[in-house]
Amino acid sequence: MTNSLDILGPGGRIAKRLPRYEHREPQLRMAQAVEAALADGRHLIVEAGTGVGKSFGYLVPAILHVLGKLAQRQESEKVPKIIISTHTINLQEQLIGNDLPFLRSVMPDEFTAVLVKGRRNYLSRRRLGLAVNRSGQLFGYDNELLELQQIDHWAARTTDGTTADLSFRPQAAVWEEVASDSANCLGRKCAFYDRCFYFQDRRRMQNAQLLIVNHALFFSDLALRRQKSGLFPNYDAVIFDEAHSLESVAAEHLGLSITSGQVHFALTRLFNPRTGRGLLATHDLRQLRQATTDCLTAADRFFAELIDCAAPAANRPRRTRDVLPLRNRLSPALGAIADTLGDYAERLTGADDEHDFTAAHQRIGQLGLAVESWHSQAIPDSVYWLEANRTKSDQTRTSLFAAPIDVGPILASSLFAATRSVILTSATLSTGRPPSFDFFQKRIGLESATAIQLGSPFDYRRQAKLILLDGMPDPGNERDEFERQVIGILPRFLARSDGHAFVLFTSFDLLRRAVDSLSPWLSERRMTCFSQASGQSRKQLLDQFRATPRAVLFGTDSFWQGVDVPGDALRNVIITKLPFSVPDHPLLEARLESIRDRGGSPFFEYQLPEAIIKLRQGFGRLIRSTTDTGIVVILDPRIRTKAYGRTCLDSLPNCEIEVEPAQGEIFDGTGR
Repeated sequence: MTNSLDILGPGGRIAKRLPRYEHREPQLRMAQAVEAALADGRHLIVEAGTGVGKSFGYLVPAILHVLGKLAQRQESEKVPKIIISTHTINLQEQLIGNDLPFLRSVMPDEFTAVLVKGRRNYLSRRRLGLAVNRSGQLFGYDNELLELQQIDHWAARTTDGTTADLSFRPQAAVWEEVASDSANCLGRKCAFYDRCFYFQDRRRMQNAQLLIVNHALFFSDLALRRQKSGLFPNYDAVIFDEAHSLESVAAEHLGLSITSGQVHFALTRLFNPRTGRGLLATHDLRQLRQATTDCLTAADRFFAELIDCAAPAANRPRRTRDVLPLRNRLSPALGAIADTLGDYAERLTGADDEHDFTAAHQRIGQLGLAVESWHSQAIPDSVYWLEANRTKSDQTRTSLFAAPIDVGPILASSLFAATRSVILTSATLSTGRPPSFDFFQKRIGLESATAIQLGSPFDYRRQAKLILLDGMPDPGNERDEFERQVIGILPRFLARSDGHAFVLFTSFDLLRRAVDSLSPWLSERRMTCFSQASGQSRKQLLDQFRATPRAVLFGTDSFWQGVDVPGDALRNVIITKLPFSVPDHPLLEARLESIRDRGGSPFFEYQLPEAIIKLRQGFGRLIRSTTDTGIVVILDPRIRTKAYGRTCLDSLPNCEIEVEPAQGEIFDGTGR
C-alpha cells in the first residue's frame, strides 16, 4: 500500500484511486456505492469478500460526505456525524489504531473521529474521592480496599480514565463506587468537570464527524431513543461493519435482563447486614437499613420460588410461556425502598449525599419495575425465559430474560425509517447461488435497499482446498457414533498440517471431550493445545496461539467469526459439524414457532440460511491474505448426503474440493 489517495472535487467525488494495493477494483466499487447511498439518502447492503478492504471502502466516502456537509453548514448547525458500528473490539482497534490515522496522514482536509465508550467505563474523580473518604463504611474486605488504593494511584497518572487503561480488572463492588454514573453526576457544578474523563470524551464526541462504536452500545442507544432519550448526538447515517451479527445483538439489547446477583448487589450497596457497610451506614436510617435487610430476604425467597415453579435444568434456559403462578413480593419491596430513598434525597442539603441517594433511588426503582415487567410478561411480542446457574462460590444465580421474537418491526421503525442512510456490510450476508440477501433483510426488517456483492480478490482455487469425508455417521441419526468418530479422526488432519489449526465445534461438551481425549496425543507430538474450555479470554487464547509454533486451538461459537490469524500460524480449519442452531433456546424456539404459525418452513427459512452464514464465517478464518494457503476440513457428512448440502457448498468460495474416505487410521485414545 502506498501513501497516495486521490480525492476530487467538491461534493465528495472519489477518484479511481483509493489507498493502493494489489486488488483495488472491488474496493473502488464499494466506495462509489457507499458514496452514492450517502448522497442520495438510501440504505445499502454490501457483501464484500475477505481481502476487499471494506474499512477503506466505507471510511473514505464517509469522511468525504461529512466534510462536504461541514463545508455547507451554517454556524448554528451542529457538526454532521456518521456512526460506524462494529461487532468486535478487534475491528474497532484496527479502525482507531491503523486505518483512520493512515487516512488522516494522506487526506487533504482534516477530519475528526473518536471511539465512543459506555459511561460505566469511565472513572469519576469526584466519586473516587468520596469512596476513599468513606472506604471504611463501603468496603468490608482488604482486597477491595487494596483495589481502591490502586485505582486512586492510577487516577493520578492516567490520561484515558477508562477501564481499558487499567492494568487489572477491578471487582464490581469497587468499580461501581467510582464509575461515572448519569444519576450520580453533578455536571457543570462538579469541581472536577473540566478534568472529567467522561465529559472530555463527550466534548470530543460532539465535535467529531465519525463516531466509532460497537453494536452493543449502538442498540443500547436505540433502546433509549425509543424512550425519547439517547447516548449519542443526532447522526446523519450509520455504517454497520460485521453486520451479519445485527439480529442477535439487537434482540439482546432491545429486550430485558435481570439477575438475582444484580438485585443482591444493588441492595448490599445500600446496606450489607453481614458487614454493616454501605451507603446507609453513613446515615442514621435504621428503618431503611432494616427494610433493605428484609428486601434481601424477599429477593432470595422470590428467586427460589421462581426456580421451584419453573424448574429449569442446571445451566439450561427454561421458557415461561405464561405468567408464573406466584406472587411477586419483591417489586413492591424494591419500590418502597426506592420511594424512601427519593424522599430522603429531597431533604438532604449536601450535593454529594443528595446525588448518592437520588442515584440509589433510580437504581432500586428501575430494578423493581424490571422484575415486575418480566413477572407480568408486560412486553408484547416477546419471549420470556429464566436460567439458573451455579457460581464459583456454589451459589445459585438466577437470570430473567425477555427478548423480542422478531426485531425486524422494531428496526424497521426505529432505525431504518428514522435514519436517512444505513450502510450494512460484511463478508457473509447472502446465501445460496445465485446469492440472495432475502434472509438477512427479512430478519432485520429492511424492506428496501440497494444490494451489491463484491467477491474476494483471493485466489481460492490456488490458496485453499476443501476436504469432505465419505462414510462418517449422520450426526442427526447416530449422534454418539458421529462424535466418537470426530474425536478419532481429528489426529489425521492435525498431523497433516503439523498443528497450525483451528478445530471449530458447535457443542461445548464435545469440545471438552475432544480436548481430554487428544491432549496426550498432542503433547506427545509437541503440539500445544489451546482450549476455550480453559476459561481464558478469546484475546488471550488468540495471542498465545499466534505466538506458539504448531499450536491447535479448540473453539466454539466466538471463534467462528471475528478472528483474524493471517500467515503460517493457521493453515488448517476443521469444522466438526454444520453449525445449525439447536432449537432448545427459548428465543430460537419462539422464532421457529412464529414461522411455523404463519405457514412457513422454519428449517429452510431460518435454520438453514443462518447455518450457511455461520459456515461461511468459519471457512473465512483460513485465508486472510493473498499469501495464505491451507485446508478446510468439514467432518459433517450431511454436506454431501443431504439435498441442502449443495446449497451450503454453493455458498462457500470456489475452491478445490477433495473427498476422502473416513475409514483409515482412527485415533482410539491409546495414544497411537
